[in-house]
Amino acid sequence: MRATLRWAHSDLRTHRGEALFLVLATAGIVASLLLATALFGYATNPWQRVFTQSHGAHVWLHTDTAADTGKLADLDGVASVVGPYPSAATTVSARGSRAAVELRGMPEGSSDGRPPLVSGHWLDPSHPNGVVLESHLARALLAGPGDTLDVPGTARELTVVGLADSAEPRYRPGEQPGLVWALPSAVPDPGGQVIGLRLTDPGDTSYIVQRAVTVLGSGAIGEVSTWQQARAEAQGDNRLLGQVLGLFGLGALVAAGLAVHGAIGTRIRGHLRDLSVLKAIGFTPGQVVRIFLLQHLAYALLGALAAAALAEALGSRIPGRLGDAVGVWQGLPGHTAALLVVPVGAVLFIGATTGLAAWRAGRVPPVPVPRSAATSGGRLSGVARRALGMRIPPALVLGWHRAFTRRPRSLATVARLTLPLLLIVVAMSAWTTLDRFHSEPEQIGLPTTLSVRADAGVGERQARSLLESDPEVAAAYPGVETASLGPSQTATIALRGLGTRQDPYPYTLAEGRPALGADEAVAGQGLLDLLDVRVGDWVRMTVGDQPQILHIVGRSIEPENAGRVISTSLDTLRENNPGLRPTLYELRLDPGADPQEVADRLAAAGRGHLDVHRVANPADGLSPLRAVVAWLIAVLALIGLIELLTAIGGTVRESERDLLALKAIGLSPRQITAITVTATGLTALAAVLAAIALGLPLARWLIDAQGRSSGIGSGIAQGPSAILMVLLGAAAVLCAGALAALPAARAARRRLADTLSAVA
Repeated sequence: MRATLRWAHSDLRTHRGEALFLVLATAGIVASLLLATALFGYATNPWQRVFTQSHGAHVWLHTDTAADTGKLADLDGVASVVGPYPSAATTVSARGSRAAVELRGMPEGSSDGRPPLVSGHWLDPSHPNGVVLESHLARALLAGPGDTLDVPGTARELTVVGLADSAEPRYRPGEQPGLVWALPSAVPDPGGQVIGLRLTDPGDTSYIVQRAVTVLGSGAIGEVSTWQQARAEAQGDNRLLGQVLGLFGLGALVAAGLAVHGAIGTRIRGHLRDLSVLKAIGFTPGQVVRIFLLQHLAYALLGALAAAALAEALGSRIPGRLGDAVGVWQGLPGHTAALLVVPVGAVLFIGATTGLAAWRAGRVPPVPVPRSAATSGGRLSGVARRALGMRIPPALVLGWHRAFTRRPRSLATVARLTLPLLLIVVAMSAWTTLDRFHSEPEQIGLPTTLSVRADAGVGERQARSLLESDPEVAAAYPGVETASLGPSQTATIALRGLGTRQDPYPYTLAEGRPALGADEAVAGQGLLDLLDVRVGDWVRMTVGDQPQILHIVGRSIEPENAGRVISTSLDTLRENNPGLRPTLYELRLDPGADPQEVADRLAAAGRGHLDVHRVANPADGLSPLRAVVAWLIAVLALIGLIELLTAIGGTVRESERDLLALKAIGLSPRQITAITVTATGLTALAAVLAAIALGLPLARWLIDAQGRSSGIGSGIAQGPSAILMVLLGAAAVLCAGALAALPAARAARRRLADTLSAVA
């Protein structure tokens, strides 16, 4: 044991840099995996908690007031019903902000479907105009308990008495109205009713919705929302962040394991005589294996413990969503198990890769095998000899020869260095794609900047004239958006009519052509997947009690409503309903215009009849991803440094036998140093080229796959610019050369006796 500890201590002193980088890389990997676990728990648990506490329904049906909802309780698979509750669509305003809301009447003592309160108290008959706001809506209105809400166009005022979380789809400006709970007496003129269905088997949701539509009639149902939609929306960006951290964390773990494997293999080749001496003095093969295994397990364990301790102590203090996620995760039941399993799993994986390499050390014979008299790099090829004859600098020719002559070993080194660089290219592609959402929103389905909704007090011509009169409004596209039932009548989709045939809306198409003819439409990826249709198919949907048949001629990139949107022109919808008038206007602004200033001017000009807000950009909720990507690039860079140090050490050791020959032919120590630096730089260059060649298509595939799964659709990926790739390659090559310069210079100036000893 004493000899084992002395060997480990000596090896640590010799390779302090590699040991430090391995500890830091392990800490970064484990921290990434722990943050990914926290984000997954944070994405799922809050919604599940709210759903359970509110005794929520798996399906919510919005019907007209004449629908006989009592029949739904008798459906097979329905455990119980919640409601029905009267509801009315209206608009409220507070502190200058307006929002479309659903005013839902609930009895004071009802516990069915009652959301858990965040602050304030529940509805009280002593406050007949008191309301409870859904928390996301309250944040948008900057409203809290005690504030007053105005109902534009009326003299009515509502008093906020509480805020609550909801397990139903959350408020999204211009897309999803916010929820406002009130006493039934506060909904004097309901436009419909809402009923919830609790199911015995949540997996039968689609079937139950279809049966409910059949019983009530499609004309009686205006909108359907399910628990799957609400949960997916609540998880949203947090789940994506967790996926990114988890994917890159696992990739970095594999890269670290391969780097450790390569480092041990290189060290074994450089210490064959020392290992033989250990065998000769009585070390068994198992003891030799344990030397390497325990040493690197200690490094990995130190890094893992440091990461777990930092995540537990400081994780909740990280600014923004990551800190919130860690804080919630620390209170979940599986937190302690995850805090133990993730570090242990990472250490065991590194231990497994270490054991495979250390096994080779145990097979070293106790009597050193004489080395071949041939040069370590093999004979010069004809091309290399001709290059030397053409007076090409020997450092370039011999550096190339040294880097790539031993093909299996050279390819393994390049492959190990390629993996972290490949992941860095993928991370840079994710960063560039996020930048594209802000710099080129028109390329990812956001051609307009502002969305305006006009109430009944403003006519179509008056509204359009008012909007187009603003000097910074380039175009105003009239339209309508309504919820409709798909062909199977199991889910609600968004049907939009925007622009006219004379002034079509500039959809961003990823496939097909624009919808310019009668009954032509473009659809988002989410809708194509939901209905199992493709571009070129005809689809039939139900709007109220009227069918609408459209021909899908293109696939548009749709960041809204999970891509479950089918869009056509306003003229096409008017052919089926001549009395249809636009209820919203999408505004395209001049370049350089300030959206907030334009919105304020239009709201003032509308005198309370216009609800103006910015079009939501899905990248706004992914701002923490930039910090995540920067963190991952730093971790991967550490792993790349470990591999570079390993490659440099191997190159320097294997070149010791060439020193006598190189000095004999007249090369100076500076030229000999340049050979090693060139070999290392060429190895790094080969890894960079391989990483770019493999990483760019892999990044495009991963980003487009995420786009398809989220409903936005493929076609959003944006690779890094050529300048960034050149900078990455230059940084890798220069770093490799700089790290190799000092050990190569020391080796080139070794004494003749040391060189003869190394060759012996």
